[in-house]
Amino acid sequence: MIAILKIFAAQVTLSVKSRAALQAENALLRHQIDILRRQAPKRIRCSRAERAIIKLFLRLWPRSARFICILHPKTVVRWHQEGFRLYWRWKSRVRRGRPRTSSEIRALVRQMSGDNPLWGAPRIHGEMLKLGFDVSQATVSRCMPKRSPNPNQSWKTFLRNHLDCTAAIDFLVVPTLTFRILYVLVILGHERRELLRLAVTSNPTAEWTARQITEAFPWNSAPRYIIRDNDRSYGHIYGRRLAAMGIHDCPIAPRSPWQNGFVERFIGSLRRECLDHVIVKNEKHLRRILKSYLSYYNRSRTHLSLNKDSPMPRPVSTTSSDPIISIPEVGGLHHRYERMAA
Repeated sequence: MIAILKIFAAQVTLSVKSRAALQAENALLRHQIDILRRQAPKRIRCSRAERAIIKLFLRLWPRSARFICILHPKTVVRWHQEGFRLYWRWKSRVRRGRPRTSSEIRALVRQMSGDNPLWGAPRIHGEMLKLGFDVSQATVSRCMPKRSPNPNQSWKTFLRNHLDCTAAIDFLVVPTLTFRILYVLVILGHERRELLRLAVTSNPTAEWTARQITEAFPWNSAPRYIIRDNDRSYGHIYGRRLAAMGIHDCPIAPRSPWQNGFVERFIGSLRRECLDHVIVKNEKHLRRILKSYLSYYNRSRTHLSLNKDSPMPRPVSTTSSDPIISIPEVGGLHHRYERMAA
């Protein structure tokens, strides 16, 4: 704006000067320009306003192009091309049209595509319609991430598909008050981490272990696979009992307890939450403690893998006006909280 005002003021001043004065002034200005051009850097940078003034002069008076000394002709042409691009970018700007896809829809489409590698755009579009999203199938296809043409399920999905037919078995050792060693047999279902049986003995034999398997899975409730370690207490009688019940025996690799991680994790929880806080008197006392913990574990204790629910699902209280009561469990080591109906 200041440069335009200066040019306007110069034009007003020139209109009152004589021709001889103008010729002398032009000669002196050209001489100064020659001096500056010899000492100026190779590239002179002009602001946008200065570029606009030069282009305006060339547009109004094309013959004035021969008076340009500090610029090359190709520089002026490039400025004109840049201005042309900016003009059409402004003229073709988006004013109206199709609304943009929200980030919520894009994130949901990507989540569905990642969780279900066998689904295509039509299937995901159908799920989106059932969820109340009014989007087109083309939008869903555009938001889907690129993936291989032959998607395969992950190991995590493969293992989850077999949780309902898999159980795990293991032993843990508990010392008594008189330093007697007792053995606790743990049978855990994988589907909802449900504790199926806790049995106590001082002499774990193959016959006793096989009998506990029969009592843990009555009628037709036996799983298809049972994972165990390589303990010698599992003998031929145990193997024959599993075969008679239609259960596949799956021993883990030697020195690989991580392959039976669910039951190992439960044994750690049992010790930290119960057995490390009591002194066991005898076998009868241990059975009573384990019975109390089994009820607490299956009915009250929440699990991260079950979305903060218990193995036996707990109902969610919807009334907020009823008072909350505390129910002690496992001898007061843990508590369960419920709303007491008025």
